[in-house]
Amino acid sequence: MDVTSEEATDVVVEAFSKTPDPRLREVLVSATRHLHAFVQEVDPTMAEWEVAIDFLTRTGHKSDDVRQEFMLLSDVFGVTMLVETLESLRHSNATTAATVLGPFHMTVSPRRELGESIDEIGSAVPCIVEGTVTSVTGEPIPHATVDVWQADSEGFYDVQTEAGLPEGNGRGFFTADENGAFWFRTVVPAFYPIPTDGPVGELLRASARHPYRPAHIHFIADAPGFLPITTHCFVADSPYIDEDAVFAVKSSLITPFERNDDLVAASRFGLDQPFDHARFDIVLAPAEGA
Repeated sequence: MDVTSEEATDVVVEAFSKTPDPRLREVLVSATRHLHAFVQEVDPTMAEWEVAIDFLTRTGHKSDDVRQEFMLLSDVFGVTMLVETLESLRHSNATTAATVLGPFHMTVSPRRELGESIDEIGSAVPCIVEGTVTSVTGEPIPHATVDVWQADSEGFYDVQTEAGLPEGNGRGFFTADENGAFWFRTVVPAFYPIPTDGPVGELLRASARHPYRPAHIHFIADAPGFLPITTHCFVADSPYIDEDAVFAVKSSLITPFERNDDLVAASRFGLDQPFDHARFDIVLAPAEGA
């Protein structure tokens, strides 16, 4: 049976209409309508469509256990940011703002004790990051877990082989104390480019976009009875703080990293030299039924 371009969308929607799962049916029908509308608007040639299919195929081939090119693609289109924002609207707006996971949370962070350093290469100026995990009512959450990962002072993650960093550098899995407090030693991270050696990099170059992210530290905080949150602590005044390549910066997450020359204060963290310091508190929403 011949189908006109005007009829094509309704024919495909009807084909999905018997999908048993209602949510899946809703998603498939909506995806069909939006994708068909996109094709109708752009009116690609078959050669152009083959380029698009090849781009997606190469995106899949570029992904592996430590590199998720599809997530990176979602990030640069701002889709990950949008999903995170919509997700946060379902919960209390009193929680810490959620952000993208990013492409480098592909290995397990080593378990570390509170106060331990995640900087395994001994950078010149140590940085202390501390905070407290609390509920939306302000009560500390004892023994919450805090998963941390970041780039080093040159802008590299341990999984980037060209950096030659030891495995686990810039990563740590901490358990807060009975007052919900956590602290660790690290180094102020640098801004860096997202990976550009794959299809996503080609896309950025073709669209005259830069690949840079402002300096930041990633966190995932979790505790029984609460919803986990994925977020960032952004270094105030970092380059690209106003033009993040993946659109993840939120004003509430911009955090001062300040030099402290007080050696008495340094001794509280087992240091005998000036250090950088940042405080980043995390607020979790209760899980449904908790």
